[in-house]
Amino acid sequence: MPDMQDTEATRVSGREDIHVGIFDLDGVFRHKLMTAKKAGKLIESGYSFCDVLHGWDSAEATWDDAAVYTDRPARIYPETRRRWPFGPGADVMIADFTGDFGQFSPRNQLLRQLEKARAQGVDVTAAFEYEFFLLDETADTLRAKDYRGLQHFAKANRTYSVQSAAVHADLFDGLRDCMETVGIGLDSLHTELGPGCFEAPLAAVAGIRAADDAALFRNFARAHFARAGLTTVFMSKLNPALSGQSGHFHVSLQRDGKPVFHDPAAPDGLSRTALNFIGGLLRLMPEMLVMTAHTVNAYKRLVPGAWAPTWASWGVQNRTCAVRVINDTPESTRIEFRVPSADSNPHATMALCLAAGFWGIENAVDPGAPLASSAYEADPPPEARFPRDLVEAADRFEASETARDIFGDAFVDHLVRSRRHEVRDYLRQVTDWEIRRYLELF
Repeated sequence: MPDMQDTEATRVSGREDIHVGIFDLDGVFRHKLMTAKKAGKLIESGYSFCDVLHGWDSAEATWDDAAVYTDRPARIYPETRRRWPFGPGADVMIADFTGDFGQFSPRNQLLRQLEKARAQGVDVTAAFEYEFFLLDETADTLRAKDYRGLQHFAKANRTYSVQSAAVHADLFDGLRDCMETVGIGLDSLHTELGPGCFEAPLAAVAGIRAADDAALFRNFARAHFARAGLTTVFMSKLNPALSGQSGHFHVSLQRDGKPVFHDPAAPDGLSRTALNFIGGLLRLMPEMLVMTAHTVNAYKRLVPGAWAPTWASWGVQNRTCAVRVINDTPESTRIEFRVPSADSNPHATMALCLAAGFWGIENAVDPGAPLASSAYEADPPPEARFPRDLVEAADRFEASETARDIFGDAFVDHLVRSRRHEVRDYLRQVTDWEIRRYLELF
């Protein structure tokens, strides 16, 4: 392969630098800036990156005591090339670990599921949609006030507000321009419930790009708003008085360009394949929930009254369920997985959804009748209930033979170990709630 600096695409664009990055377990894009010439050589000869990305937590505290933090073999994917949105003269490429160490990567696990789909002659189309808060805070002000007394941007915000859209038009036009530059389509952009709360559904795309778009959107949206002196919050639950932040996932399958989930002769227009896909997702999501609810905070959202599902349920156009079927037209018939929050790792979420759905198809799993009433008013069977916290979620994932069959022991054990570290760190903390509740009592 010739040096990338000499390729036609580089000459035409005039870009000379490449931001090469790998997503860690939390979906943070860990990157290095290099010349296009060097990137071209590394694509040809092989790339390497420090394995600390799979040995530290979200606060960059290492937890794998046995690790020596060496460089591991990796691969740069030139087909992921995009424009860098924060200035001329640079592009972005995604890389990931290979070999045995690559088994720990959610992105590699997703690629395996997409390969399974291709082997069956099936194409996958998908998209994420994100809710997020904007705070009128910077890294300096957050630390100065010890993360208390947070000031929201657009305090007078209302859901679907024309006023907020008009007042802050320049800021959000900038977000759209940023995403257009990096090749991420926004299906829409609107205000949501709560002060400084906004929603950005991403455009549906094919295959791995759906998860790549989602992960890059979060990373680049944070950077875009930081340049304006604002802090973007994708965490599941920011405040007990405010709604949780979702990261819903939409997916459909096609074969020879035709929608696999649609059957005009079936009830609700849903094919047997669609029903089995839903059945697999319902059956496996409780024991694999840690793949899409991987923070302690995520379980503060999955409770009654937080506009989020609480058990493995499904319904047609029913937003109280974990799985919502959208069947407006044959071509748009799709499954909306409503469990993920805005901080979920999109590659792990998509891998979970596809793996569980394909397992349901292979095993002809019947999802039962769709729920027409509110899922919050139902009395679900014990096996359909979600884990109550990250501890239980990690335990159930570790014990899942199906998870081990699908994703392999190495991935399961690694993810479980990382989540138990997260829990241990959390259990050492004393929260404001505990101080207010117990200080004057005991």
